[in-house]
Order: sequence, then structure tokens, then C-alpha cells
Amino acid sequence: MIETRVNEAGGTCLIVHPVLHVAHTGDAQVSALRDTEAMKAEIAGLAEAISLKVLQVSACSIRKISPGYFIGKGHRESVSQIVAELEPSVVIVNAALSPIQQRNLEVEWKAKVIDRTGLILEIFGARAQTREGKMQVELAALSYQRSRLVRSWTHLERQRGGAGFMGGPGETQIELDRRIIDDKITSLKSQLEHVRKNRDLQRKSRERVPFPVVALVGYTNAGKSTLFNKLTGADVFAQDLLFATLDPTMRKLKLPQGRSVILSDTVGFISDLPTHLIAAFRATLEQVEYADVILHVRDISSPETEAQRKDVISILGDLGIDYEVDGRVIEVFNKIDLLDDETERGVWLRDPEMRGRQVPVSALTGEGFLDLLKSIEDIMAGKQQQITLTLDAGDGKAFSWLHRHASILDRRYEEDKMVVMVSIDEAEYQKYLGLFCS
Repeated sequence: MIETRVNEAGGTCLIVHPVLHVAHTGDAQVSALRDTEAMKAEIAGLAEAISLKVLQVSACSIRKISPGYFIGKGHRESVSQIVAELEPSVVIVNAALSPIQQRNLEVEWKAKVIDRTGLILEIFGARAQTREGKMQVELAALSYQRSRLVRSWTHLERQRGGAGFMGGPGETQIELDRRIIDDKITSLKSQLEHVRKNRDLQRKSRERVPFPVVALVGYTNAGKSTLFNKLTGADVFAQDLLFATLDPTMRKLKLPQGRSVILSDTVGFISDLPTHLIAAFRATLEQVEYADVILHVRDISSPETEAQRKDVISILGDLGIDYEVDGRVIEVFNKIDLLDDETERGVWLRDPEMRGRQVPVSALTGEGFLDLLKSIEDIMAGKQQQITLTLDAGDGKAFSWLHRHASILDRRYEEDKMVVMVSIDEAEYQKYLGLFCS
């Protein structure tokens, strides 16, 4: 899918981490929150996520970006010596390189070079499981490749197959390659649009027979899939790897008061995620837009937790979600089992902007789960009304429907009748009237 796979068995890598020295203004304030050692650990984790053995992580200080190489001459010469000594399968530069910069570094270092975007695409390609997920990965990869047609790609020769790919006598190799990619992009977009239409129909169907949706979001490796598995009893792939989950995964979850909801796991967020990757995985994130409750899972044990929070808020903002005023958001402070004491836990529970919508949990041990489920119920209750209904005592079908689509607050029997107090959405109440009171 991507031009040259880098996660071959036994593959090794050298990581070059540029440290940019810029004024702490605007977006740079977010970058300033990040610790160099933590950023080096993150890029190493990304490489390990596709089974690359990290030989060395080399940080280099950059005050001015070199237009042709990104990295200055002195640091390039230092990396050349390391490459000659270690002979890695690939050199990973933890930055967004232009096509010219990538090509020039490959020539100078005499090694394959990929940037941060290319590495993330590799991981996405390795992780996607569903047909839609694979199509989304390929679309993102093709868009990335198209911008890099500064080199000769002989692998595209094998993909040419009919007269539709033949150019005129004056057509260059790059023009042919560009047309091949453009045709593939057009085809993939058409297929994905068909998938989106089907998903919209499915979503509208769910709205007619509604189950509230609770979406998990968070920085990659924050523990979303472990929490998902623990709450639902599912067996979603959950490992200490960055981007362990890519495809949308949904399971039914029963809340303490008996109501069922759909819990949706999503792709993990990460800093400096390229725009076209966000667009490619918008289908995964659509669950968040339409969710009734949004659980932002944070690794509260990470020294980068505040910077990661800002990254998540930024990406949710791109989806039209105003994090600090959206009443659907609950911050789930995960991995409290890794904190030393109660004082350290309590430091994170003082954000007045969240108005108490913060719940400490351990996805590993289950600590705090009851508080979390109650917080979900509280948010859903805020959208509901309390109604008292009278049913025939033997009307098990109506009561069973209410049990699935509402919260049963109280019930009592009066002769041959059952009086039930429920908390229910207006739309679901109208559905109940249509089904059982017409």
C-alpha cells in the first residue's frame, strides 16, 4: 500500500528527533509543554508499534530549518556517521519533511528515510482490519504519495493494466504515476462515499430505535481499549502499543439502573497528526460527533497528560465539539493505579472548567467504574424527563422495552396494574406511545 514497507521482520531503525527552538507564541505554546525525553519516547513507541527495533534515538537542536534538508549540515554529518556504523533499515525523522528534504536526506545518508507522517501511515496500514478502515488508510497513503512524486517509482509499473492508464507519446513517468494515483484516489473516494451513505442509513435507523451512544476518545495508548474491554467484556485488541485500535468498535453496555447504551471505541489521537489523516479517519470519529456521552480517557500517570489533553481538545474542536462547554464530555482519569498516593490523584480533580465531570479510574483493576457509570447516567438523565406509566401487570413486552430504552426509577403493583416511573428521552417516549398506546 505504501511505497516501501518498513516493518519487515527484524527491521531496525535510527530515529532523528529535531528539537526546534522557536518563540513560545501561538501554537508553539502547546509544543513548549512537551518534554524532549517524552517526545523521544513517543516516536520510539511509534516505531516499535510496527515491530521496528530502535537502535538509537538522536536529538538534534535546530534554530533554523534548512529548506533543502530540514536539518543543518553539522547534524547531518553526525547522523551519516551513525548510519554508517549501525546500518539501520530505515531512518525516521520525527518531523514533517517535504518531498525534496526527504529525497536529499536519503541521498546524503545513503539510507531509506521516512518522516513522522510516513511512520504513522505505516502503523495505520498495519492496524486497519475492516474493509472501510483499509480503504481509508490507502486513501491517506495515496494522498501522501502523490505529493512525493519527485522520485522515480518503478513499483507503479506493475499496477498499470489497461489502455486507460496509457499516456501519449510525450507523457513523462511522473505524469503517468500521477494519473495512476489520481484514478485510484477517485475510485476510493467513490467507494467510501457509498460506505458513508450506508452508515448514515444505519445511524438513522438507530435513531428510530435509539440506543444512546457513549464514545471513547483520547490520546493514543491512554488505555481506551483496555477500558472498553473491561466495561463490556469484549476482547478488542488492547496492548501497550501506540495506535492499537484503528477501526470503529461498538458493544452494548448495561448501566447500573438497567438501561443499555452502545459503547464505541475510536482511533487514538496524537500530536501533529496530519490533516489528511484526520479526514481519512473521519468515519471513525463520526461516532464522537453523534455521541450522547463522550468519555475522554486520559493517561493521568503520564508526564505529558496536560499536553495530550490539549491535542485531544484541538482535534475535537476540528469536529465541531467545544470541549469545555459541551456537557457531554467526561474526563476519565485512567491508570490511577500507577499514581503514588491520593494527594497525587486529587491534583487533577480541580479543573473548574469541567464542573466536576472528572472521574478517576483504573481500567486495569476496575477501580472507579461504578462512579464512571453513574456519571454517564447523570449526563443522560439531564436529557430525559421523568414520567409515570401504568401498564397491565402481565404486559411483559412493554416493560421489557422500557427496561432497554429508559431508566426504571420505581415500580409498584396496584391490583392488576403495574405503575412504573421512568426517566426517558422525549423521542423514545413518543416511540413508546406509538408502539404500545395506539
